[in-house]
Amino acid sequence: MNDLAIRIEHVSKQYRLGAIGGGTLKGDIQSFIARRKGQEDPNSKIGSDAAYHKNERFLALDDVSLDVKKGEIVGIIGHNGAGKSTLLKLLSRVTAPTAGRICINGRIASMLEVGTGFHPELTGRENVYMNGAILGMNKAEIDRKFDDIVKFAEMEKFIDTPVKRYSSGMYVKLAFAVAAHLDSEIMVMDEVLAVGDMKFQDKCLGKMSDVSNQEGRTVLYVSHNMSTIKRLCQRCIVLDHGKIIFDGDVNEAIEIYSNSERSYDYRHVFEKADYWDYYARTTQMLSVEFLDSKDCIFEWGKPIRCSLTCRSDAEIDNLRLRIEFYNATESLTGVACSDYIGHFGVGETRSIPFSFETKMLSAGKYKLSFALYYANELGMSTTVDLGRNALRFQLNDTPCEERIIGDFRLGGFTRYPDIVLGG
Repeated sequence: MNDLAIRIEHVSKQYRLGAIGGGTLKGDIQSFIARRKGQEDPNSKIGSDAAYHKNERFLALDDVSLDVKKGEIVGIIGHNGAGKSTLLKLLSRVTAPTAGRICINGRIASMLEVGTGFHPELTGRENVYMNGAILGMNKAEIDRKFDDIVKFAEMEKFIDTPVKRYSSGMYVKLAFAVAAHLDSEIMVMDEVLAVGDMKFQDKCLGKMSDVSNQEGRTVLYVSHNMSTIKRLCQRCIVLDHGKIIFDGDVNEAIEIYSNSERSYDYRHVFEKADYWDYYARTTQMLSVEFLDSKDCIFEWGKPIRCSLTCRSDAEIDNLRLRIEFYNATESLTGVACSDYIGHFGVGETRSIPFSFETKMLSAGKYKLSFALYYANELGMSTTVDLGRNALRFQLNDTPCEERIIGDFRLGGFTRYPDIVLGG
C-alpha cells in the first residue's frame, strides 16, 4: 500500500430508520414491551406510523470498494442521498462502517460542512491551533503556518473574533485555509466551497490543484457543480443508491451522472421539494410539458413548444415567465423571459402555451428551471414560484454554417430570445 493513500474494501454503512429512543428509560421500556407483545407503541404520536419504521434499516453504502493513489484528485458525484457524504464521514472517522475495512495512509484534513471542527465560542486564532492539534501537529508547526493561513483566508481583521460571529462565507474561508495549509496528506472536501464567493472558489480550486501537483497530497472532492469537477479532478466516481456505478474518466462520469439522475420525461409535475423552493406562491406552477416530443429530443433551429399549467390563489395581472437554461455541466448558459401572461382570477387554473427558439443553442443536453415573477414600476422583480430542473431536453447537432456568434460553447453568455406566449 506504499503508493496508496486510501483503500476501501467491501464497506457498507447501515442506518436505522425512525426514532431510536423515547427520551426516557421508562418510555423506552414501555415501547419495548409493546413491540414484544405486538401492541401499538404507547409513546407514538396519534396517527403516526413511526412505530412501524423503527426496525427498518437503510443502506447508505452498499459493498463499496475503492483505491485512491497518493497525489490523485478524485471527484465524487451523485444525486442527493447517493452516499457521498456518508463515504467522506467514514474516511474522516466521524462514524464507523457497519461492514468492511478502510485503510488510510496519512493524516486527513476534512471539511464536511460549514464550520466543521470549529468551536463557536473560540476565536479564529484559537480554532486554527485547535484544528492543528487535532491533526497531530505541535504548536511550533502551527506557528510556522499561521501567517499563511490567515493571509490565504483574508481574515486579518477578524482572526481574534469568536467564530460564532462569522458569516458562513468567513467560516469556509478560514476552515479551508486551515485544511489546505496544515500538514495533512489527504484533503476531504464536501460541497462546502459553494458558500464562498466566486473569487475565493477559484482561489480554493487553484490551491487544491497545487497541493496535489506540487506537494503530492491526495484530494477527495464532492460537488454538484460539474464545471468545478471537470476543472479540478483527474478521476471521477459516480455513486448511485450507495453503490459505485462508474469510476474513471471525468467527462464520461459527468455524462453518466447527467443521464442517471432522472430519466428524460416529457412532462413534470411541481410537487417535489427537490424541484421547487418556497416563495410567496400566490400563483403556483402545477406542471410543465413539451408539446411536440415525448422523447425530449429536438432538432436544432426549430422552436420548442411547451405548456405550463398554473393555479392562482390571488388576483394578479402583471405575471411573467422566466426560463433558466443549464448545460450538462450544471452551468447557467442563458435566460429567457416572456411578456405579461395575462390576468389570473382567484382560484383560476390555466394552461399557458409558449415556445422558445433553439438557434442560440449548441448541440447537447439541457435542464430548464422555470420561474413565475412580476416586476414593479421600478423594474425590481419578485419571484412568486420557482421550479428547478423541471424539464430536460436534448438538441441534435448544430449546422456549423448557421451557428450564431455568441453561442455559449464558443465562450460567450447569451440571453436567449424572449419566450413567445401562445406557442
